[in-house]
Amino acid sequence: MSLLRVESLSVQTGDTVLVSNLSFSLAPGERLGLIGESGSGKSLTALAMTGLLPRQLDASGSVLLAGEEVIGGSDRQLNTLRGKAVAMVFQEPLTALDPLMRVGKQIAEPAARRAKRDGTSIMGGALDAIVVDLLLEVALPDPQRIALAYPHELSGGQRQRVAIAMALACKPDLLIADEPTTALDVTTQAEILGLLDGLVRKRDMALLFISHDLPVVANTVERVVVLRRGEAVETGLVTNVFAQPRHDYTRSLLQAARSFDDALGGKR
Repeated sequence: MSLLRVESLSVQTGDTVLVSNLSFSLAPGERLGLIGESGSGKSLTALAMTGLLPRQLDASGSVLLAGEEVIGGSDRQLNTLRGKAVAMVFQEPLTALDPLMRVGKQIAEPAARRAKRDGTSIMGGALDAIVVDLLLEVALPDPQRIALAYPHELSGGQRQRVAIAMALACKPDLLIADEPTTALDVTTQAEILGLLDGLVRKRDMALLFISHDLPVVANTVERVVVLRRGEAVETGLVTNVFAQPRHDYTRSLLQAARSFDDALGGKR
């Protein structure tokens, strides 16, 4: 049974095709990586899957998420799916978070919405306690202080943890992580990746991990889809694809990653 099934997905603006005839599936609890260079269509694919494409872009094909069609779905239907079946962690949390709202309130809102969809109502101290628990779950110290902070008062790593807490508040079956460590230093990257790994295991979520960093992908997912100019050129188990790539583009990505590692003396 598939939690997510993408069939013949295409995204275009006018006559320009940005994603072309893309198909893949994701089972409950599975981890899948979308990899490729910048501009390969990875993030557009994720936005199309969640009904978040900008208005100037058109999607066609089929995206079945938790048995419901996303392409052409109503705002009401998509809002329900985004608050239950799927949640997304974006690349730069400073732009994803509201700069004028305390982070505790930003976590409380999706938590309250999810509770309402489950047929319960939480507010006041009970809601504050859930926010604290979520901040602790993403390993943020002094959660009461963090909850009262504004995004600009936190470090990049702390903001990304807040963004993850917001996603967890939705209790999603599928977590989409779109380049979640790109803007972070190497040490913080490792901490965030370890956090995501533990949370996905603990909550038994499926994970769609989007990245151009192949070593990170190799240690995070089970299967990969390699995108080049919006087309899937290779797919399979990450161990097989990285050990014996069939497509020249995949080989070039792997060679570039090895060259980068060599330039850093193998320390990443």
